[in-house]
Amino acid sequence: MIIVTGGAGLIGSAVVQHLNRLGREDILIVDHLDHTDKWRNLPPLRFMDYMEKDAFERLLDVGSLAGRLPGDRGLDAVIHLGACSATTEPDATYLIRNNFEYSRKLALAAVTADARFIYASSAATYGDGEHGFVDDDSRLPELRPMNMYGYSKQLFDLWAMRQGLLGKIVGIKYFNVYGPNEQHKGEMRSLVLKAYEQIGATGKLKLFKSHRPEYGDGEQLRDFIYVKDAAAMTLHFFQNSTAGGIFNVGGGTTVSWNRLARAVFTAMGKPVNIEYIDMPESIRNTYQYLTCAETAKIRAAGYAEPVMSVEDAVSDYIRNYLVPGKRLGD
Repeated sequence: MIIVTGGAGLIGSAVVQHLNRLGREDILIVDHLDHTDKWRNLPPLRFMDYMEKDAFERLLDVGSLAGRLPGDRGLDAVIHLGACSATTEPDATYLIRNNFEYSRKLALAAVTADARFIYASSAATYGDGEHGFVDDDSRLPELRPMNMYGYSKQLFDLWAMRQGLLGKIVGIKYFNVYGPNEQHKGEMRSLVLKAYEQIGATGKLKLFKSHRPEYGDGEQLRDFIYVKDAAAMTLHFFQNSTAGGIFNVGGGTTVSWNRLARAVFTAMGKPVNIEYIDMPESIRNTYQYLTCAETAKIRAAGYAEPVMSVEDAVSDYIRNYLVPGKRLGD
């Protein structure tokens, strides 16, 4: 059996679909559907069972997963993608419980069961990039996240390192992931989806002005990765069970907001029409002007597939999913 936490979410549902293509359906999806339409990501997927996160965590609290899972026939892997991913979440206690303490319990259960443990860290742990974006395990203590979400992820990375687990498990630092099945994410949806809706409604797109002289308006840089590529990179570590440690999952290149916006206009067949607006003061001091994943480590670990360009990925997303209203697997 394979457990995928956050399996109804953006990356999680793409991972489950990729597992289906590999012939695996003995999957337990764990998530928290709440009042969102995240459930709509589930019908196209093939899996054995679903469990709400609170019920699943109660199993962890009794000390073991062995013999307690529905249809339990041995545990091959836990792919832990469930988390609160809101970079603006103000409740630090909630983030610690959900992103650190829950992850710690699940890691110990997986290791005890001798199952592969792959978990989502985050590029937010790199903070403003002062120490670069190199996925070197030994440099984890140097990093200074800029928000509580990033710090909650950093806490677990550091805990795993200090427990001597990083050689046995894999932590993935996802950069800016976008693609089908993100409708439920609210304000945390990618610019691609927000732009698609905004352009469709008004014919134009609003982007933040730059408040640093070395960057032009809309020329702030991000490393974007299409969710299909992110899922394939994640499952490389399921298929390659010898690698351990922290790995970046990103495109390995920078793309400006302007370039991403132009890709959206092109995919929609609309003329480029961008309006630049002031960035809210509340986020100016913690805004990242540059992120770029160092990808040499994941390549050295054997991942050899090319990553889709932002233009090709945005076109696939908009024309094959957003326009026809489809989800992954439809």
